[in-house]
Amino acid sequence: MLLHFLSSSTASSPLCPRFLLHPNPPASLRFLAMSAAASSSSSRPVRGAAVPVPSLGADEAGAVADEAFQRHTSPSLRRGGTGVAVVWFRNDLRVLDNEALVRAWAASEAILPVFCVDPRVLEGSTHYFGFPKTGALRAQFFIECLGDLKQNLRKKGLDLLVRHGKPEEILPSIAKAVSAHTVGPSAQIVYAHKETCSEELLVERLVRKGLEEVQITQGGTSGQKKPLNPRLQLIWGATMYHIDDLPFTVNNLPDVYTQFRKAVESKSSVRNCSKLPPSLGPLPTSCLDEIGGLGAIPTLESLGLSVTKAGLAAASFAFVKGGESAALGRVHEYFWKKDQLKVYKETRNGMLGPDYSTKFSPWLASGSLSPRYICEEVKRYEKQRVANDSTYWVLFELIWRDYFRFLSVKYGNSIFHLGGPRKVASKWSQDQTLFESWRDGRTGYPLIDANMRELSATGFMSNRGRQIVCSFLVRDMGIDWRLGAEWFETCLLDYDPASNYGNWTYGAGVGNDPREDRYFSIPKQAKTYDPEGEYVAYWLQELGSLAKERRNFPGASYIRQIVPLKFDGGNQKKDQQFNRQRRPNNMYRRQVK
Repeated sequence: MLLHFLSSSTASSPLCPRFLLHPNPPASLRFLAMSAAASSSSSRPVRGAAVPVPSLGADEAGAVADEAFQRHTSPSLRRGGTGVAVVWFRNDLRVLDNEALVRAWAASEAILPVFCVDPRVLEGSTHYFGFPKTGALRAQFFIECLGDLKQNLRKKGLDLLVRHGKPEEILPSIAKAVSAHTVGPSAQIVYAHKETCSEELLVERLVRKGLEEVQITQGGTSGQKKPLNPRLQLIWGATMYHIDDLPFTVNNLPDVYTQFRKAVESKSSVRNCSKLPPSLGPLPTSCLDEIGGLGAIPTLESLGLSVTKAGLAAASFAFVKGGESAALGRVHEYFWKKDQLKVYKETRNGMLGPDYSTKFSPWLASGSLSPRYICEEVKRYEKQRVANDSTYWVLFELIWRDYFRFLSVKYGNSIFHLGGPRKVASKWSQDQTLFESWRDGRTGYPLIDANMRELSATGFMSNRGRQIVCSFLVRDMGIDWRLGAEWFETCLLDYDPASNYGNWTYGAGVGNDPREDRYFSIPKQAKTYDPEGEYVAYWLQELGSLAKERRNFPGASYIRQIVPLKFDGGNQKKDQQFNRQRRPNNMYRRQVK
């Protein structure tokens, strides 16, 4: 049984963390975990150099980041605390608009930033089917995020302490060592951003428990000193709209996105980004020797991983680097340099190339980019250039991202359960052959295969592609949606649990909104979104020589179709009957992609 997150709406369910319990899957599926890594290196098209995202040079990207920091710096900020505050970085790998970091600075004399490389996250397995929890591509992106965070902290007078191990073991020992060198109440506070899903919540509780077991004697004379416990201070900072500003409690969150969106747009406001002081220093160097120095950022090799360069070379674009600097560079490039924001709504359903969509999602997922910063930049663009449906639609998508995060609080672990939040009883297959054909891009349907090969090669897939491959897996194949969700968890650069599983429950028809339950006709999708077969020919080179109109319908010129389609798109009445009362184009609205 999968864990149940103990929110007030699910408090009756026991807690069993996803990364601590690994139930035995059916025998026919056990080997999938062993073959998962191998499937990533299967044969792929070989292409020339991919277009980098962002395409800015290092100097230009650095200048963009520096300018963004400068605009959000306030010399009038004052710090009034004492002692040393520890800042525990999690999925918030940024300096700009990091409220935990700014609060720690204001309440202390010095800050020690810490990141714990948790082996359960980077080296563990997914809950049901044992896939690698973090694939090599996302691990590499994460390593780059850490490197950039370290660099940006140095620019602000700090540095990053890196430790490999469990936070609940590392943070109490660091807090004790730091407190032994300082005096003041801030020495007992570890600041961090709040998470919402069960694994992350379990770690929060374990860290809190570990800190409570640390006793530090401070204050008074030698005979009157009183023991103090370090404590964990959690701060909300993952969404565009702050949880405290919602016009309802999370337990009363509407089950229909449109109702949620209209309520927050009319009754709530997006807070401004947190201002930064000119310097965040000093670093408490006096205690570094005792805790073993700053440590080193891991490498892929140290994690036992490697990236297949041939796969990356096949991509039409490539995320040039993880980290806040690249993220800010991409916002600048997409909004201001290339002026793409004004046409986002018209191009967002594309599948090929660097600029049909924002490509912000990997940086949002790692916390390298603040959603509030994107909102501020949209508003600035609307004032200086143009405000239209496209500029609004970026915010519309960010509200979807918020919605899934808040739903993960309301519904807890039910977003990971087979029946989803509504406990829908359905019969699902876990057929090994069918799932492998989907995973490896060998279904016989070019549009499915091209998208799945792109995912394995790059860690990314378009919003449109995600809707299509999800629908095919659960509707046409009848495969357990959790297999798809866990495979996405392995592969996606922009994976986060609330968005990923929230969207898969919607796609499988088990989400909180019963109206979000649609069938995507492969022929119809191909004709609408890849009419000349450009996308499929890019990823399936054998189709390139066919006439454009045949690339998505190659017949005997391509591999045999693994299953027949439930509907072929030719019977409009049947398609409409299946999709009646379903709202279009919202099944996979997880982030701005």
